[in-house]
Amino acid sequence: MRFSAVPAIFLACLTLAGCTSTSGPDVLASAAPSRETTSSVAPPAAVPSAPVPASDVGMSAGQAAPHQEVLAWAGPIPESKAFESADRAVGAPLPAERPMAATEVAMMTPPARPPVVTPVAAPIMQRPDLPDMEETAQPRSRSKLYSRQFRDAKPINFGRSSPHKLAVHGVDVSRWQGDIDWPRLRTQGANFAYIKATDGGDHLDPMFRTNWRKAKEAGLKRGAYHFFYWCRTAGEQADWFIRNVPRDPDALPPVIDVEWNGESACKRRPSTENVLEKMQVFMDKLERYYGKRPVIYTAPDFYADNLQGAFQNYPFWLRSVAAHPSKRYPGRKWLFWQYSGSGLSHGVEGRIDLNVFNGSPDQWMRWSSGRPSDRMMAAND
Repeated sequence: MRFSAVPAIFLACLTLAGCTSTSGPDVLASAAPSRETTSSVAPPAAVPSAPVPASDVGMSAGQAAPHQEVLAWAGPIPESKAFESADRAVGAPLPAERPMAATEVAMMTPPARPPVVTPVAAPIMQRPDLPDMEETAQPRSRSKLYSRQFRDAKPINFGRSSPHKLAVHGVDVSRWQGDIDWPRLRTQGANFAYIKATDGGDHLDPMFRTNWRKAKEAGLKRGAYHFFYWCRTAGEQADWFIRNVPRDPDALPPVIDVEWNGESACKRRPSTENVLEKMQVFMDKLERYYGKRPVIYTAPDFYADNLQGAFQNYPFWLRSVAAHPSKRYPGRKWLFWQYSGSGLSHGVEGRIDLNVFNGSPDQWMRWSSGRPSDRMMAAND
């Protein structure tokens, strides 16, 4: 009896050990990727959606930015890591406090004296606030200007206010234009290009790096634009743009694209007060980093809701594909006019947005060189 009880005791111990053990896989929580894939250029139906490449978005050490409004993330301003293999020129000196004062901005009220008309100047419609440069001042580089040879799938007769009367035309592009033949596009009249860089706080246009490099190689003046996403903080979006767009002193000023987008995953429409606050935070950060005052791109409905009378000291790029901007944006001075979303050109498959600069060739050369007028600044001190 004493020995017969041993197996029973042994079995009881095994049973108790099994009852105290646990098993099963761990449940891992992972953040879902953002569904935001907005673009200011509508994708053609026949063009498949291209994958978004991985980006090195590591933060570099830096001093914390000044305190900002509650909508913004006041983190350190990171150095761009998107083009580590490329040579970079040193950017313009950055202001220590708030960005350039109104008196330091080229886009100010025009000087009292009338503009100088040169033999090569095209007729100017509603002349923008262009810098009144010294007559002897020379731009950093003077590239050849090509006349417009674009066609339009949906041509509009603008009458006497036709954009064709202005001399300096250009384009804006994104992933939806595919692989662009930049040298050929330039000879068709694309003297400048604004290139889609980022959306929101986590989307990089898959063609940005290629377009950024090839446009410069072809001799175009080029700049980058950001499509603003109303469900992310302004500071996060500014940092994302800075991480992906190199600081090149020869580049055109950065652009903030603000509009209502029904295709966006974000359906939020903030109050006008919040819209203006978020825009200011974003533009301040970019101006501190790039040393250039950003350009504001917008469309008629968004402008009517939020921007009438706002940001008088900023250059505007206005979309108006059926009428002159003065009809859609009464009283607003403008620098660029997007007059067509159905342009056709050699060098690009499908349609492309067409734009024009509101000034003469000489005014374009001076503005795009990025050198503000010493006379203009002295007159406003």
